[in-house]
Amino acid sequence: MADVASPIHHGDGDVTMAGTNGDAKKDIKLEDLFDDVDSDEEFPSSRPDQTKPSSPPVAPSSPIENGGGMSSSDPQVLRMFYQRLFPFRYLFQWLNHSPTPTNDFGHREFALTLNDATGNEIYLRYQSYPTSDLIRKDIISKLPTRFEIGPVYTTNPRDRKTLRNQSSFKPLAKELCFDIDLTDYDDIRTCCDKANICLKCWQFMTMAIKVIDAALRDDFGFKHIMWVYSGRRGAHAWVCDKKARLMDDQKRRAVAGYLEVVRGGSHGGKRVNLRRPLHPHLSRSLEILAPHFQDDVLDTQDPWSSSERAENLLSLLPDRALNESLRRKWDSSPGRASTSKWADIDAVARSGASKGLDARALLEAKQDVVLEYTYPRLDIEVSKKLNHLLKSPFVVHPGTGRVCVPIDTRRLDDFDPTAVPTVLGLIAEIDAWTDGGGDDDRDDNDGAGGGEKEGARKSKKDLADWEKTSLRPYIEFFRSFVLALMRDERDPKVKREREEAEGMEF
Repeated sequence: MADVASPIHHGDGDVTMAGTNGDAKKDIKLEDLFDDVDSDEEFPSSRPDQTKPSSPPVAPSSPIENGGGMSSSDPQVLRMFYQRLFPFRYLFQWLNHSPTPTNDFGHREFALTLNDATGNEIYLRYQSYPTSDLIRKDIISKLPTRFEIGPVYTTNPRDRKTLRNQSSFKPLAKELCFDIDLTDYDDIRTCCDKANICLKCWQFMTMAIKVIDAALRDDFGFKHIMWVYSGRRGAHAWVCDKKARLMDDQKRRAVAGYLEVVRGGSHGGKRVNLRRPLHPHLSRSLEILAPHFQDDVLDTQDPWSSSERAENLLSLLPDRALNESLRRKWDSSPGRASTSKWADIDAVARSGASKGLDARALLEAKQDVVLEYTYPRLDIEVSKKLNHLLKSPFVVHPGTGRVCVPIDTRRLDDFDPTAVPTVLGLIAEIDAWTDGGGDDDRDDNDGAGGGEKEGARKSKKDLADWEKTSLRPYIEFFRSFVLALMRDERDPKVKREREEAEGMEF
């Protein structure tokens, strides 16, 4: 029985799995795993094969076509999305790390958020599934507005209450995750606030991804890092390397602490206090962030245009006499742009306004200002605990209707959160797709890093529904990421990462 606010019964049986990390081996080419089935149903049934009908089955009718006015969390909309567009097979392969079912997936916790008949939310924890077919079947049956991914446990989460020794039910592994939300930038962004975003303030997220991604790769040696748009105003990082998944809470806290620079609340006071000389990570971060500070903070956000906001800047500078001179200058020139005020600091300092000015202290204070206004503001609690749950990629955000798509960091500066596909838009794209549209010669392997054998082509009638929509490049990117991860998991060198992870020093 699941832990829920109101009783919900489950008919799925539990399946005993093989070794925790897929001890059963098969000689399977990973590229062949990504061939798409020739129907709109992405995953074939686990029942014995039956004769296929001579014509394809009729797809579920579109809610847009039959009534319109639907919301993104309407059950009919969610049913179409989960049946025809959600990449369950790649989600399974991503979390399973193997083509054949293992405990990496079978002992993984999923938490589903449902709406009951009265509109109240029901949070269903400790759900688990042996295969991609069964998670797909259950999601389509329950139609959660979203679902979250938790850790791999010592046993099947559904069986936890049957254990004689309850303390033996423990989390074993989970991706190292990071969460960044633009509401944490409300004290410095001027274009939007709260849940609202635009391309101007999204640049704070671009800066954050660049800095954190560089640190995770260069300082910790992680390779398989996937960034996912949260659907509204943030981004999540999933570090999927085996040595990251096996880290205990102490190591996770150490990594999170290493990356945390901006501390404290947004109610005034200096939030960046760094020792000198700067750590190489911080020196590298300043190099990454300096151009963004000039263009995206000073020019675009103009954070100190008002006298009140300018006081925030003065509070971060170390010399009282310098501050008084700057205050007089700015009071005599109302509306002076932040770019000019930033330049005024050095100009007034050189004029001798403060005889006791410490030039090094001023330089360090200005570096701290740059970091306070640009450095990633992490929700650090998300990263500290092995058993923390995080929203799955590709679910639909119930407020915006946008799909939580992965972000290709190779094209990070081009990512536009306001242009991300919405569930209603995707359904309309399927409805609008006809045999006369698209490109007959488009290669399914295009940008995916896998798929059909080289030179093979798909006819339009064989395309999966997601391939007919603007969701295609995001699923292809995800497929490529999963393939690379599974290749490394099969590499004998990766099998030694458990010992390496246990010996990681912080």
